[in-house]
Amino acid sequence: MPEASSPATSADAATGAVPRVLSGIQPTADSFHLGNYLGALRQWVALQDTHEAFYCVVDMHAITVEHDPAALRRRTKVAVAQLLAMGLDPERATVFVQSHVPEHAELAWVLNCLTSFGEAGRMTQFKDKSAKQGTSGTTVGLFTYPILQAADILLYSPEPGEGERVLRVPVGEDQRQHLELTRTLAQRFNNRFGETFVPPEAHIPPGAAKITDLQEPDAKMSKSASSPQGIIDVLEEPGPMRKKIMRAVTDTGTEIVYDEEKKAGITNLLRIYSALEGTPIPELEKRYAGSGYGQFKKDLAQIVVDTFTPIRERTYALLDDEAQLDKVLAHGAGRASKVAARTMEIVRDRVGFVGRGH
Repeated sequence: MPEASSPATSADAATGAVPRVLSGIQPTADSFHLGNYLGALRQWVALQDTHEAFYCVVDMHAITVEHDPAALRRRTKVAVAQLLAMGLDPERATVFVQSHVPEHAELAWVLNCLTSFGEAGRMTQFKDKSAKQGTSGTTVGLFTYPILQAADILLYSPEPGEGERVLRVPVGEDQRQHLELTRTLAQRFNNRFGETFVPPEAHIPPGAAKITDLQEPDAKMSKSASSPQGIIDVLEEPGPMRKKIMRAVTDTGTEIVYDEEKKAGITNLLRIYSALEGTPIPELEKRYAGSGYGQFKKDLAQIVVDTFTPIRERTYALLDDEAQLDKVLAHGAGRASKVAARTMEIVRDRVGFVGRGH
C-alpha cells in the first residue's frame, strides 16, 4: 500500500470537517528503510495533525508470498514500534494491525465479487511479480491483493452526515493503478447498492522524496530488489550507515550538482540530504561548490546517523516493553473496529445478507 504533509484544504476549514486519511505498510522486513521514511512515513506523522488518520500494518498482505510465521509476528511488532518511534501518536492517529480487524477480509470478499477477472489481471504489480515467480509460485492471494487493498481503504469511508466526506490515500506512482481500481469498485458498489463508499482521492505529500538505490541510482530503493549495499535501514547501526553513504555510487567528475540524467548518483544523494536537513538543493549545490564528493558524503552520513539513531533507540525501548506495545495495538484495533464494524453493517444490509438478530 501506499506506502502513506499538506494542511487541510480551505474547503475543509470552511466546513469544519476533518478529512480522513488511510495508509498501510507491509511488515516484510526487519526494518523499514530510508526510502520508506522519506517517501511516506515521515509524511504520515505530519498528516496526523491535519487529518483523521488511520495507519495500518498490513500483515494480511504479507502472506501473499511464502513466509515464516515467527518472523511475521516479530516484524509486525517491529513495524509498529518503528512507526511510534518516528512520531505517530496513538491518541492522534489510529495505529493498528490489519488482521486485528476481521472486517478487512469480509469486505474484500464482497469486493472480489464485484471485480472482473480481467480487471484483476491487468494490475501491473501482479503481472511483474507473477512473471518473476511463475504460475506455480503465484498465489490467488497475490492475484487478488489489490482488492484487499481496496477493502482496507473503503472500510474507513466517512459516513453520510460526517461533514464533508473526504477520504485521502497517500500514494506513490507505483500505487496509482491500485487506487484507480479502488475508486472504480467504490463507484460500482454505489451504483448497484446505493451510496455507501467515498471514492478515495490520491494524496501526494509535497514533502515526499523519491529515493533510489545507492548502488543503482536508476532503480528504486527496495527491500525486494536492492542489494544490501544499496539500501539504508532505519534500524541500522551508525557504522554500516556511514560506509554505505561513503561507498554510494556517484558519477564522473567531482561537481556536486543536480542532474537526473548525467549525475543520477549525486542527484539521489542531494535529494536525501535536502529531505533530511530541509535545505533546498540549490543551496546545497552552493555550499559544496568546489568541495568534491568526499566531504559531501561525510556530512551526509552524519545527518543520516543523527536522524535515525534516536528512532532506533526509541524503537528498541518500545520493543522492550511488549505489554505496553500490546496495549497500543489493542487500543488501535478498538478504534479501527468501531469504524469498520459500522461500515460492514451497512454493506451487509445493502448486499442482502440476513442480519444475525440480537
